[in-house]
Amino acid sequence: MILEADVLAAFPAEVRIPAQLVADAVTESSAASPRILVVLDDDPTGTQSVSNLPVLTRWDVADFAWAFSHIAETGCKPAVYVLTNTRSLDPAEAGARNEEIVRNALSAAAAAEAAGSTVRVGFVSRSDSTLRGHYPLEPDVIAATVKAVGGEATDGVVIVPAFPDAGRVTIGGVHYMRGTGDDAGKLTPVAETEFAKDASFGFTNSEMAKYVEEKSKGRFAADDVIVLDLGIIRSAGIGVDGSAGDPAISARAIADAIEGATDSTPIVADIVTENDLRALALGLEEAERRGKKLLYRVGPPFVRARMGQEIRSELSGEEAYEGNTPSEAGGLIVVGSHVGVTTRQLNALTAQHGAAKIIEISVEELLAAETETAAETETADASAYLDRMVDNVVEALREGDVIVHTSRLLIKTDDAAESLRIARTVSAAVVALVNRTLKTFPPRFVIAKGGITSSDVAAHGLEIRHAIARGPMLPGIVSLWEPVDGPAKGIPYIVFAGNVGDDESLAQVTHKLSSRWPVLAQ
Repeated sequence: MILEADVLAAFPAEVRIPAQLVADAVTESSAASPRILVVLDDDPTGTQSVSNLPVLTRWDVADFAWAFSHIAETGCKPAVYVLTNTRSLDPAEAGARNEEIVRNALSAAAAAEAAGSTVRVGFVSRSDSTLRGHYPLEPDVIAATVKAVGGEATDGVVIVPAFPDAGRVTIGGVHYMRGTGDDAGKLTPVAETEFAKDASFGFTNSEMAKYVEEKSKGRFAADDVIVLDLGIIRSAGIGVDGSAGDPAISARAIADAIEGATDSTPIVADIVTENDLRALALGLEEAERRGKKLLYRVGPPFVRARMGQEIRSELSGEEAYEGNTPSEAGGLIVVGSHVGVTTRQLNALTAQHGAAKIIEISVEELLAAETETAAETETADASAYLDRMVDNVVEALREGDVIVHTSRLLIKTDDAAESLRIARTVSAAVVALVNRTLKTFPPRFVIAKGGITSSDVAAHGLEIRHAIARGPMLPGIVSLWEPVDGPAKGIPYIVFAGNVGDDESLAQVTHKLSSRWPVLAQ
């Protein structure tokens, strides 16, 4: 670990930039042809940094038409999130899904234009702030599809994994994780964390230019990556009286720095604060005004800053249910992620919420049943096992909150495809449990912990097709979706990434939503 203050000492101080300044620049640039950002989110947790935006778990042309109409009718910020769940897919599947979504979005925009509404779309590939995911595959496919459909070539792919709210920052071209507790104020290069050892998406480089070279297998050399360091991002300067400098200066510096980008040149950006993200947004707006065609590969807060959306304060329990009447049933908390922070959060929740029923899904039993499905007895055993789980959950929901978690022993393999198969098997069981519970005895709320878990629970367990991301349940992290159709309509759904928050975060969110949280004696 190294001290963050020591690393930052080589760079200028941040420059305060109001969100409205970015919003005004976006409005001015798109006055003649409004642009909607289509965010291909490889798991649903990317919505945790935005508020009041439409979310799709299906991507037919009609689904995009709904989202475009919602944006026009409500005047919300011009972006729609599409839940691709590609982090749970193999590369071929992920590529095919990205292509399908881009083609359908472009078709919906063309249909809107034919009907008299001007809709111009841009594309964002939202992925993990700890660098896991299908890179460079996904931006490659998006760029190729845009060119195939409309003939427009992509000049640069802007890579911004930083997520300051969750302690991920990029300084001097190196991506770090901030320490917490006794390690507060210290930085760990991300390649030295547990996330870099991911069975499917592991990596060895924390320096972003070298990460790009590693993941592209040398197609992009590290020396060819454009790095927008804090010296450029913060080049607006500060007046001698302490007043903020002119953000237009840094906007021009950023646009100048990427002037030479062509043929999907990778462009990585230092980010430490929201002001840095807004400075970058102004620079990218200037570059695009000059004619640069850009795609974005980013962490959660980029879209918020790129649109000029204010940071939404955390939702209260009352706000979470606003407009709906909460049921008297208990809430359902589903935990699938196996990263260390999730296990600690689960332990804190179970310790504090003594009134909750705890039900464990045995991963070993699920996998054993799946590998012997040729035998009818094994199939029957697997079905009977799930039946018992559902009965237990429904019975417990009648009395209070229920915590369902997969067994904490992570079954690992060195084979990436096998790792994904195991994840899918477990997720299928979780989805079936949630779906059958929903249709038997709907819970008061649902929290899903983990990327793949929350994606599958949303799209299949709760059968959400369209939703509104209302805002965060904790400052900058943990998104609340309001389903607007399907059997879960009106039930608050909390999308909780596996790798965010401190040890108390899951308990804090549950406490906000629960009507059964134990009252401590005074």
